[in-house]
Amino acid sequence: MHRFLSLFTNLYPVWLLSAALVSLVHPATFQWFTGAWITWAIGIIMLGMGFTLTVEDFKRLARAPGALALGFVAHYTIMPLTGWLLGRLLGLEPGMAVGLILVASCPSGTASNVVCFLAKADVALAVSVTLTSTLFAFVTTPLWCRVLAGHVVPVDAMGLCLSTLKAVVAPVLIGVFCNWKFPRFVTKAARFGPFISVVSIVLITAGIVAQNAAAVLSNFGKLALGAFLLHALGFILGYGVARVLGYPPLTARTISIEVGMQNGGMAAMLAKKNFPTEPLAAVPAVFSGVIQNVLGSLIAAWCRRNPVSQTAFAAAPLPKP
Repeated sequence: MHRFLSLFTNLYPVWLLSAALVSLVHPATFQWFTGAWITWAIGIIMLGMGFTLTVEDFKRLARAPGALALGFVAHYTIMPLTGWLLGRLLGLEPGMAVGLILVASCPSGTASNVVCFLAKADVALAVSVTLTSTLFAFVTTPLWCRVLAGHVVPVDAMGLCLSTLKAVVAPVLIGVFCNWKFPRFVTKAARFGPFISVVSIVLITAGIVAQNAAAVLSNFGKLALGAFLLHALGFILGYGVARVLGYPPLTARTISIEVGMQNGGMAAMLAKKNFPTEPLAAVPAVFSGVIQNVLGSLIAAWCRRNPVSQTAFAAAPLPKP
């Protein structure tokens, strides 16, 4: 069973691409997966993430404040601004431009932690950046959307805030609480977490593609290019900023991955729930989900072939003045 679950999870990009293609060719297959289904799926993914976290992970936040702060700030500046700039440069129509900004304004997801593990990066730092970016997403994501997209379409910042709290932050905290109070049960349940997360994200992607199949096909080139540039620049700029500030290569690799990877499923859910008049706002999340995982897998493979010396998370330096 363990080998099957591991193999299924490792083939995540394959399932994602396959489901997206089926949705394009025969939309009716997945058109039923929308609305509340997407919200519940995100909640389950976030609960699974909470199951993997312990109180020790929270204590770890204080051990390297410089590296953690850099990862958080870099993620929530490089990506939103890059998403906004690409939307303008590519001339995306309002709905898709808002969708790209929304993707870029979301926290990093559990996939970034998996990529950091495969890349032999600093997993403890990766988990901490993901945790903090997720817990504060109810403020940062609505704020960036309001600032960068408020002039394009009406942005209900409070609605985004409440949606993020209910569907993202609350499940994570519930998962952490369960892991603290019922560790034996959570240990057994957590084995199926990656499998369930993969199935959930694949269904979310397929549902969104099915609902917007014609728009995906007609805007394929621009959206694919936009998603590719968004994540590629995130990886490159995240690494570059960390190195310029004097962090070692291992820390820089970790921050690069945490900056370059977004919670596409969360972006899709928020778009469907908070931008009902802009149905295309959820479409960029589909391209983001596929492209970031392909790029992340390639980066992880390169990092494994070109390892750097391990540097303890606690010893990560503060940025140079």
